[in-house]
Amino acid sequence: MLLASVVLAAIVVGVFVATILAVSAARTATKQEARSKNLSVAALRLEKLVLDVENGVRGYALTSDARFLAPYNDAETALPDQRKLFRSLASDQPLQARRARTLDESIGLYIETFADPVVQFSNRQAALLAYDSEGRRQAASLRVQFARFLRAENDLSTNRERAADSKSRHAMELGAVGLTGSAILILLFAIYLARGIARPVTEAAAGAGQLAAGDLSIRLSQKGPGEVGELTKSFNEMAERLEATHTELEDQNAQLRESERLKSDLVNTVSHELRTPLSGVLGFTKLLLTREFDPETRRHYLGIVDAQARRLSDLLDDFLDVRRIEEGRFERARELVDMEALLREEAQLYSQQSPKHDVAVEIDHPPLAVIGNPDRLRQVIGNLISNAIKYSPQGGVVEVSADSENGSVRVEVRDEGMGIPVGQQPQIFTKFFRGDAAASGITGTRGRERRSSSSSPE
Repeated sequence: MLLASVVLAAIVVGVFVATILAVSAARTATKQEARSKNLSVAALRLEKLVLDVENGVRGYALTSDARFLAPYNDAETALPDQRKLFRSLASDQPLQARRARTLDESIGLYIETFADPVVQFSNRQAALLAYDSEGRRQAASLRVQFARFLRAENDLSTNRERAADSKSRHAMELGAVGLTGSAILILLFAIYLARGIARPVTEAAAGAGQLAAGDLSIRLSQKGPGEVGELTKSFNEMAERLEATHTELEDQNAQLRESERLKSDLVNTVSHELRTPLSGVLGFTKLLLTREFDPETRRHYLGIVDAQARRLSDLLDDFLDVRRIEEGRFERARELVDMEALLREEAQLYSQQSPKHDVAVEIDHPPLAVIGNPDRLRQVIGNLISNAIKYSPQGGVVEVSADSENGSVRVEVRDEGMGIPVGQQPQIFTKFFRGDAAASGITGTRGRERRSSSSSPE
């Protein structure tokens, strides 16, 4: 048995060596073939992009019509990445790497010294002359270089395939001889190993890989002799516990994320919304403390302070509705509102915020009545006027105007401040979005900012 085991071991080793050689040769050939195919595809794509550049330049030179530059512009955008990929794929073969580098340099020279200058010519005759005299020659030269490169790559691929086939054939012949000699000796034992141990162990290894990759639903068939059966049973119990724990953690994380989001939104909303009425209370209180007014004016200002204080109280109650708003269950009160009176009250309130600003109200065709929530309308208009003052730090006039338009009331607030760049305007309804002001401060270029709000009567 010892001698037979030694002989069998020697035969098996020989078979494994032959098989490894065959597999290695096949794998090497496959990798080289794939690399050669990818390189050829990259070369063809690069050639197509160059042809697109040529066609665009030719069409533009012949017609001076900018529409013919569409393939040129698309190719110019895609060329850098394609050129980089082409050089990278050709880098592992020195001769092809040199050819690829030369071809890439020729493409760059063609673009820089011919294509781009011809497109920039404002004179059609000059562009056409440049294309006829130089463009045809350079384009033809590039096509020749591409053809030469692809032909050389095809020859290399053919030679590699022949060499790999030869190595594989010899290795397989040696392996076939060894397998024939050892097949009878190991057949019965192999059947036992495959059915009793190898298959369950292989399934357990594959299942462990799937479990590690995140598939917690994997379960093994609880078959196999002795310890193999115990192994699969323990594996299934572990997978069940991991799945239950993972599900519980996901639920907890979702609850924590939602709780954190709601808390953050509430804090931001509170700090943002309380600032507006608080500014009115502080402003008019300061006026009453620093200046003397007649009893009627003082009473009027105290009424404004009282209204803003009540508004603060109402806002604190409204913050409890934040969750309902987020869930889409918030119901808004609707009643008849005089927009002219509301706008004048808000303008008078915020005119005391800054001595540099004048808040002017212009109402066309009063009365302006709408159906809506007066508190929410005051909140919106107040935020607009407050922002107009805040984002025009150099001062100026803040214009508040309103007019009836197609059955609706259109309200506009204009200032002379920094404005909102066109690219950022789609984000103005994002919560607490401030654009460039957050990074650069509220100073610099004077622009024109326009914000509007409308409410339609029923």
